Amino acid sequence: MIDIKFLRENPDVVKENIKKKFQDNKLNLVDEVIELDVKNREAKLQGDNLRNERKTLSSQIGVLMSSGKKNEAEEIKTKVQEVNKKLAENEELEKKYSEEIKSRMMRIPNIMHESVPIGKDDSENVENERYGEPKVPDYDIPFHGEILEALGGLDLDAARRVSGQGFYYFLGDIARLHSAVLSYARDFMIDKGFTYCIPPYMIRSDVVTGVMSFEEMDDMMYKIEGEDLYLIGTSEHSMIGKFKDQMLKKDELPYTMTSYSPCFRKEKGSHGLEERGVYRIHQFEKQEMVVVCEPEDSWEWYNKMWNYTVEFFRSMNIPVRTLECCSGDLADLKAKSVDVEAWSPRQQKYFEVGSCSNMTDAQARRLGIRVKGENGNYFAHTLNNTVVAPPRMLISIVENNYQKDGSVKVPEVLWPYMGGTKVILPKK
Repeated sequence: MIDIKFLRENPDVVKENIKKKFQDNKLNLVDEVIELDVKNREAKLQGDNLRNERKTLSSQIGVLMSSGKKNEAEEIKTKVQEVNKKLAENEELEKKYSEEIKSRMMRIPNIMHESVPIGKDDSENVENERYGEPKVPDYDIPFHGEILEALGGLDLDAARRVSGQGFYYFLGDIARLHSAVLSYARDFMIDKGFTYCIPPYMIRSDVVTGVMSFEEMDDMMYKIEGEDLYLIGTSEHSMIGKFKDQMLKKDELPYTMTSYSPCFRKEKGSHGLEERGVYRIHQFEKQEMVVVCEPEDSWEWYNKMWNYTVEFFRSMNIPVRTLECCSGDLADLKAKSVDVEAWSPRQQKYFEVGSCSNMTDAQARRLGIRVKGENGNYFAHTLNNTVVAPPRMLISIVENNYQKDGSVKVPEVLWPYMGGTKVILPKK
């Protein structure tokens, strides 16, 4: 959510930002907010005038009573009651205007960073840089689901019987590899100075609407029936929610946290190849990084964070590239975002394995996360980034380490987490 003062003073800038995101249906929201804001400020001024009038009248009552002018005092009391009635009506009007303003402001996208490329959708994202040499072996690499099944590590049929499409059973060495990646990611981020966290896996609706747009909420979140609780789609949701309505101390910033959680997503719109195997699923586990910092430090943290993900993947010798998300592919709360994609030697292309985003103060405004400054209070900046999200991560590991005999080499950094297992062999 952007600053209403900024919108009031720069309506054309806000509208241009909306146009660059190809959301022209939201342009009317700007004019509606400005109109409601004028009415709301008029109502507030009226409220102040009524309170001053009530104060003046009330002060007269005591004087009249002490002077024995009881009848006149009673007349003033009647006037006070009339003022109270008008004040109550005015306060309801203020509340109505404030709610209508907020509902519209929550739908207006955050102001994008000036460097964000303009494009309608993810097909117009811009490649930044490649890390590592992508290779294609001189033998065929099977579909990742087939590799995992041949290694005795995946049972999708049983998962469909138990839970339906989009779920899985991991078994044996593949299950252990899945856990090994998460454990390595945890230690990798702890070594970077981040605090390890395990957050709640369910959050209330006021946290959901604080961390994401309504459109994202509808597409992603599973609601717990009969309760004001939602299953998290990423631990970022509950980690940022941790600071809801808090006044943070300036000298304690930044908060740098790395969090583990299972994640649950509806994944509306997945189709074709993405519905097979374990690429796009309803349940997965993830190691996340979250930063809450000073506004002037957020872009430095943004660059550090996505670089950590690149470093993490390269430590396992997996080629990756970074993609700058264009305006049309940028969620409403994001000021800038970069995706990290891993190389798929089977498909001979890259696929997304992580995403880093700077929300600037958009989430902080929604959730009331402020910093106590020397010259007044202000909103913090929040950022999030994927360290690793198995099981999608497993696709990049098995494809880039698949051998001609059907075995899969385990990246060296994972050996200690695999009990020394260096190669996973296919089952006879």
